[in-house]
Amino acid sequence: MKKRILLLFVFAVHVLTAQEYFPTDSGVKTTKNSTYAFKNATIYVTPTTIIKNGTLLIKEGKVASVGKSVKIPSGAIITDVKGKTIYPSFVDAYTNFGIQKPKRTASRSRSTQYTASREGYYWNDHIRPDTNPIKDFSFDTKKAKELIKAGFGVVNTHQQDGIIRGNGLLVALNPNATNAYRILDTKSTHHLSFTKSVQSRQAYPTSRMGAMALIRQTYLDADWYGKGKMNHKDLALEALNTNQSLPQIFETNNHLDAIRADKVGDEFGIQYTLVGSGDEYERLQDIKTTNATFIIPVNFSKAYDVSNPLLAKQISLRDLRKWNQEPSNLAMLAKNDVNFAITTHKLKSIKSFHKNIQKAISYGFDQTKALAALTTIPAAILGNSSIGNLNEGSIANFIITSGNIFDAKTTIYENWVQGAKNVVTAMNVKDISGDYMLSVNNQNYQLSVTGSVSNPKGSVKQGDQKVKSKFSFKDDWISITLNEDSGYTRMIGKIINDANVMEGTAFDTQGNETSWSASKQVAKQQKKTKKGKASKKTAFPVMPVSYPNSGFGNYKQPEQETILIKNVTIWTSEKEGILENTDILLKDGKIAEIGKNLKARKAVVIDGTGKHLTAGIVDEHSHIAASSINEGAQNSSAEVTIEDVVDPTDINIYRNISGGTTTAQILHGSANPIGGQSAIIKLKWGENAENMIYENTPKFIKFALGENVKQSRSSNGTRFPQTRMGVEQMITDYFTRAKEYDALKKSGQPYRKDLEMETLAEILNKERFISCHSYVQSEINMLMKVADKFDFTINTFTHILEGYKVADKMAEHGVGGSTFSDWWAYKYEVNDAIPYNAAIMHNAGVTVAINSDDREMSRRLNQEAAKTVKYGGMSELDAWKTVTINPAKLLHIDDKVGSIKVGKHADVVLWNNHPMSIYAKVEKTIIEGRVYFDYKVDAKKRLAIKEEKSKLIDMMLNEKMNGGKTKVPMKRGDINFHCDTLEELKN
Repeated sequence: MKKRILLLFVFAVHVLTAQEYFPTDSGVKTTKNSTYAFKNATIYVTPTTIIKNGTLLIKEGKVASVGKSVKIPSGAIITDVKGKTIYPSFVDAYTNFGIQKPKRTASRSRSTQYTASREGYYWNDHIRPDTNPIKDFSFDTKKAKELIKAGFGVVNTHQQDGIIRGNGLLVALNPNATNAYRILDTKSTHHLSFTKSVQSRQAYPTSRMGAMALIRQTYLDADWYGKGKMNHKDLALEALNTNQSLPQIFETNNHLDAIRADKVGDEFGIQYTLVGSGDEYERLQDIKTTNATFIIPVNFSKAYDVSNPLLAKQISLRDLRKWNQEPSNLAMLAKNDVNFAITTHKLKSIKSFHKNIQKAISYGFDQTKALAALTTIPAAILGNSSIGNLNEGSIANFIITSGNIFDAKTTIYENWVQGAKNVVTAMNVKDISGDYMLSVNNQNYQLSVTGSVSNPKGSVKQGDQKVKSKFSFKDDWISITLNEDSGYTRMIGKIINDANVMEGTAFDTQGNETSWSASKQVAKQQKKTKKGKASKKTAFPVMPVSYPNSGFGNYKQPEQETILIKNVTIWTSEKEGILENTDILLKDGKIAEIGKNLKARKAVVIDGTGKHLTAGIVDEHSHIAASSINEGAQNSSAEVTIEDVVDPTDINIYRNISGGTTTAQILHGSANPIGGQSAIIKLKWGENAENMIYENTPKFIKFALGENVKQSRSSNGTRFPQTRMGVEQMITDYFTRAKEYDALKKSGQPYRKDLEMETLAEILNKERFISCHSYVQSEINMLMKVADKFDFTINTFTHILEGYKVADKMAEHGVGGSTFSDWWAYKYEVNDAIPYNAAIMHNAGVTVAINSDDREMSRRLNQEAAKTVKYGGMSELDAWKTVTINPAKLLHIDDKVGSIKVGKHADVVLWNNHPMSIYAKVEKTIIEGRVYFDYKVDAKKRLAIKEEKSKLIDMMLNEKMNGGKTKVPMKRGDINFHCDTLEELKN
């Protein structure tokens, strides 16, 4: 009791020291500072600085000294911790500890909110750098105790709401102190994400690319505001400029978003610390290239319950792999020299934290790096050298353990925070686990003690028969009750020696008193230990990562080869037409030679007899390979770009190359009159997003007319414009403003950089081309007139199903038409569509392409081209050009692709039949001299997928049979993006 009173007094001294200027009316103000010394311990000063048989001296909540020969001052409270280990308490750099998540804004209105609701702040409610969590912070004692039990001493917390979220708060997990003492920093970090605030219903942004554009524009506006150029007060921008000096932490939900966030940061000279998602192993090289420090969660997936084969069949290989590969993430990051901290973020229960770290270690994660990821690295992220280590002068945050902190058998005894003790497990409790021979009433039993040191559990057997029993061990006293047919036997006793021999008194049902004893079975324990080693749970074999990490992915990227295809029928899409029995040489990624009897040293020779070779198909209008398609919350989203959200993991890339498509323009959707910028990509399956985008790509933007942009079928659309004539006025207004903006920019006068106006000015300067979603002839005429007024040319009308009505005017204006082969009657404004449209426009002198606008149709554009022969009588050569050279011309890449010509990129397709035949199959798709699709390899991949799924299912069955937790099988959601798709793909 005296000891407890002393500890309470010591703690009170600490609090008073922190608030020494406070008056006191409860007694004298003289205080006594206490000093603690822990001797004979193994001390981890840092993960790499270890002292054996050392002493840790603590004074006034700080590390006073640490070493082998520390002089202990008189009056110090000395604790001998021989055989025990002392570590710095862990640091979690990313939590929402003590901060209640705001509730989603409720509204009875069905109307969309387009403007901000906060006055005096930025124009977008999801930009909230002014949020300071100190006003909402409430120390969560229950959560703190859970974290202390797991070894944590300090957490960084913030309000996890909004795109730009405000600053962080650094808190010591000191349950009995006040906020005045335990809050270490009221502005420790600054936080961002791609997720909107729940406190506002403001629609913009609706997509990932919109969030990226918004962050960019906010940085530009903050810079402009900081220069004193704005004539109004903006508290959000002021806060952002103030917070720029803090460590910047950006939360992401997948490895693609991590790369995207880093891209934005690099544009503004900001190196974010990136909160990862646990799937970084899927693109390690790209993750490493960010040069970012990461904060990695350890919320590993449960195995699926695959006992039902029909349900198991629905699980994708990608999701099966996730469970298998995820625990290796930390090891793979560490081996690739990616700097990272570990967080409890996303864990449903703190209790699983150590188990998951131990699992990661069993998958090869180095223990020294694990300790660094929990101490020195998060401290470095936070820019605080007084935490995460036990150097002299650091805050006295440390844990005392029975041994290696990452060993499942290790016990955490105490976790000291700011020099105050928190008992996790009493340090003087004996470990009595093991098997014993129990003797009582002339009967022998087997007593097995399992469980933790602090909470042991006992079970009793006699021979093979389990005996009903109750067991407890508390304050060195053992209590056992046996319930047999003859009645109850109650035993009480103690451990009498270091060999854990138990002795005591027993009472039978009649109250007769006798003695009992239990001796530890050393031989059996040794046997058990030996068996334990043999049966020790080890990690399952980790499946290799493919690129992308799903079915049909490549384990290594195709190599560029010198390829000679002989005696093949070549469809040149040039004036040479069709060349029969001809050879073609592909070298250094280009078409090197075309002719007869060609030879090349060390070339891969392919016999093309009876086969056809064409240029790779070019799809002018596609929506595959993107994480989002529409940013439709504003009538203009010219500031956004599909290049930000290219998704190289989309299986439709592989499906498209299996149908001969090698190039695609990924267009923004048609949710608004002025849409976003395009991405022109090569379908290099397995590459990252950056390597898929064309080098020096021509600049394009999507415009749209008609029903979609005026929200004809929207139940809550109130956005201007709501009519076709309103669309004309809106576009005219934007170009008028862009013209004025461009003139100011060119004048040399200071100007506020506006990403939306920058894009529109590029159109006026003929640096960016418009591809416009269109149907009705009146609107087609209207946009050409608007373009004439501002002295530029519309590049392409896409869809253009009434193009046959205005083909002559289109030819005069110089605009191309990218249309469907035979789509009609799927909505009112296509009532007049006819399948002869392409042929009529072609005959009028318009450059005509056939596009897909559909992930399935883009796999068979060869057959779509053939329909122009049936409908309109186009020649086979002209028909084939609608999916090769003509779309290449519309995209301004015809100098590179679209035809078979010496010097062009070696993007070619080898067919087993006439390329427009319904029986034609692709044998090889080659891009820049690399074989990205081979039908023979494809067949092998299908078998490999089946085998791998079987192996993974067996592993999951094994996991379940051995008591592992499982989850219900689920089929991955899949969105088929079209022009009017308003949902964003959730990875």
